[in-house]
Order: sequence, then C-alpha cells, then structure tokens
Amino acid sequence: MMTVVTEITLKRGSEPEWDGAMRDRLAAAQDRTGWVGGQLLIPLDGQNRRVVVGTWQSRADWQAWHEDETFAETRARMEGLQEGDSVITWHEVVIQAHAQG
Repeated sequence: MMTVVTEITLKRGSEPEWDGAMRDRLAAAQDRTGWVGGQLLIPLDGQNRRVVVGTWQSRADWQAWHEDETFAETRARMEGLQEGDSVITWHEVVIQAHAQG
C-alpha cells in the first residue's frame, strides 16, 4: 500500500469552495479500484492551508484515478483557488491500524 500526502496553500476566502470540491473528489474516489481511504486536514497554524492524505493499494491505482472524469471535473473547479505549487510526498505503508468496533 502507498500513501500520498499533498500540502496545499489556498487563496484566502476560497477555502469553502475548495473544500467542497475536495469533498466531492474523496466521495467519488470510494468507487475506484485500489482506493483504501483518505483525509482532508487543516493545520492548526494555517486556516488557508490543507493537507490531503490518500492511501491506495498502488501508485498505479492513484495514477489511474487522475485520468478519471470526476477527478478532472474537480480539478477544474479547484483551478485558481490555490497559491503556489502543491508539495507531494509518497510513503510506503508499513503498518495500518484502525479502531475496532
């Protein structure tokens, strides 16, 4: 399994619009082959910053998702709402634990 972490800075005031598009993107990813799960995080020291954490069975599954029509639609909605470039880092999942119950 692979986890991709993307750090983004948003233009001030665009946060609700960007978050809505990301909410739609994460909901659509649930039907994709290889999708394990994801989170959208807001750092406590930066209300206009976002961290997206996505876990996939493989990097190829993640890449295929980027060619999906829904992904392209949300990308178009998010265009122009960011400041600067995103920072993406990849991590191999060694241990995954969840609460039971």
